Amino acid sequence: MARAKKTKETTAANLGFETTLWAAADKLRNNMDAAEYKHVVLGLIFLKYLSDAFEEKHSSLEQAYSDPKSSWYIAEPEVRYGVIEDPDEYRSENIFWIPKEARWSFIQQNAKRPEIGKIVDDAMYAIERDNAVLKNILPKEYARPGLDKEKLGELIDLIGTLNLSDSDNRSKDIIGRVYEYFLSEFASAEGKNGGQFYTPRCVVQTLVAMISPFKGRVYDPCCGSGGMFVQSEKFVEAHGGRIGDISIYGQESNPTTWKLAKMNLAIRGIDHDLGAEHADSFRRDLHSNLKADYILANPPFNMKDWGGENLKDDVRWKYGIPPNGNANYAWIQHFIHHLSPSGIAGFVLANGSMSSNQSGEGEIRKNLLEADLVDCMVALPGQLFYSTQIPACLWFVARNRSNGRFRDRRGEVLFIDARKMGVMRDRTHRELTDEDIERISGTYHAWRGDAGAGEYEDVPGFCASASLTEIAKHGYVLTPGRYVGAPDADDDGEPFSEKMTRLTKQLSGQMEEGARLDEEIRKNLGGLGYTL
Repeated sequence: MARAKKTKETTAANLGFETTLWAAADKLRNNMDAAEYKHVVLGLIFLKYLSDAFEEKHSSLEQAYSDPKSSWYIAEPEVRYGVIEDPDEYRSENIFWIPKEARWSFIQQNAKRPEIGKIVDDAMYAIERDNAVLKNILPKEYARPGLDKEKLGELIDLIGTLNLSDSDNRSKDIIGRVYEYFLSEFASAEGKNGGQFYTPRCVVQTLVAMISPFKGRVYDPCCGSGGMFVQSEKFVEAHGGRIGDISIYGQESNPTTWKLAKMNLAIRGIDHDLGAEHADSFRRDLHSNLKADYILANPPFNMKDWGGENLKDDVRWKYGIPPNGNANYAWIQHFIHHLSPSGIAGFVLANGSMSSNQSGEGEIRKNLLEADLVDCMVALPGQLFYSTQIPACLWFVARNRSNGRFRDRRGEVLFIDARKMGVMRDRTHRELTDEDIERISGTYHAWRGDAGAGEYEDVPGFCASASLTEIAKHGYVLTPGRYVGAPDADDDGEPFSEKMTRLTKQLSGQMEEGARLDEEIRKNLGGLGYTL
C-alpha cells in the first residue's frame, strides 16, 4: 500500500469567523424553523456577495475613469457616469450587474425600516431581471408577515459587517466557506428530516480524491446543494489544472434545494447545466443522452417512494429490475447507464446495499460483479452525516477496468474498511481528517495503478484485494469487513514462554486477592447475622 504523507488536519470545527457568524445569526432565528431560516440567511449572504463583487469593480472603474492621469480618463461627468453604470462593463468580467435598488449599501441604509422585507424582495427581483442566469432562483419571501422585520434588520446589519468579495477574500473562497459552513450547520439544526441534501465535506472530498476528476464531464443526478461540483473544481485547481477542463451536469428534484445549488455554483462562477428546472432523475431524466466521464453522488438512502412501479421496462435496468420499495439499485444502474465507455462513478449508499438479498437486490449485485463493474468498496465510520444515523459506504464502479489509464483490474475488487477512522467534531458528529482521506484515496490509487502512487499491499484490518471467485464464496456480499480480516496484533518482542509465565503469575496473585476479599465479605456478613 502507498504510504500517505502526514498533512495538517483541517476540519469544519477550526475554520474561523464562520462559527462566530453562525452563532450570531442563529440567535436571531428566534422561533423560526431552521429549514425556513436557512433560505433567509443564505439568500442574504448571496446578495451581499454579489453586491460586494459589483462594488469592488464599480470602485475600480470610477477611479480609472475619474483620474486625469489615467489612460482611461473621461472628462465629461455624464459620459463617465454612463460608462461606470454600463452593465456590459461588469458582465464582460463575469461580474453580475447589480441595479441601484439591489446594492447592499441601499439595503443596509433601510434595514431599520418596517418595509425592509419588501425592499429585499424587490432587490432579488431586480437582480433576476438584469441577470438571466439567476432568473427564478433567488428567495423572495422576505416581506411575508411571519418574518420578524426587526430581526431581519439585525441580520442584515450582521452580514453587513463582512467584506465577502474583495480580491483577497475571493482568492481564499471566503464566501464559499461561509456558504458551505452555513449549509452544514443548517443540516445539523434541521436534523433527520431536513438535511438529506447535504453531504459532509469530508465525504465529498474522499469521493473526489479517489476518482480524481481532472478533465471531462462530471455528473450528479441528485446534486443537492452542489457540493460535489464545488469540490471537483477545487480538486482540479489544487492539482494545477484549469477549472474549465471539466463540464458540470446535474439534476435535483427538490425545488428549493435546486435553487440553492444554482446559487452555490453562481457564487463561485462555476459554469453548469442543472436543467431549466428541478426534476426527478428517475421519472424525468433531464440529461438522458449524457455519457459522463465522472459521476459523483449521494442519493437519498433507501428511498421508498421513487416510482419504480411505473418504470418496470426502463432501459436503465440492464442488470435487474430494482424493487419498488428501495431505490438503491435503481440509483446504481442509473449511474452506470450514464457512464461513458471509460467512465468511473463514486457514490454514497446505505450499508444495506452491500449485502441485501431482498426483492432481487442480491441478484442485481451478482450481475454487476459478473459484469466486472465494481471497482472498490469503502466502509465508512458512523456519525458522519447530519441527517441520518444509518451506516454508509462508498461504491466505485468503472465501465472499463482494463483500459490504458490504469492497470488491468478485471476479476478483482478492492475493499477498504475505514470504520475506525475519523475524529469527533462534537459529541454526535465525526469527520474524516485530511490524513484519513489521503490514506484511503492513496490506497485506491496504488491498487488501481495510478502513476506515482506507489506499490499496493493488503493491510490486515484495513484493505484487501479480493478475487471474484472469493467474493462469490461469500454470496456476492460486498461488506469490506469480510475480506480485510482483523488487524495484526502488535508484537511487543516478549517471547511467548516468558509472557505466559508472567501472565500466569499475575493471574495467580489476582486469584489470591480475590479469595481474600471473599473471606472479608463472609466475615462482614456474619457480623450482621447473615451466612454466605
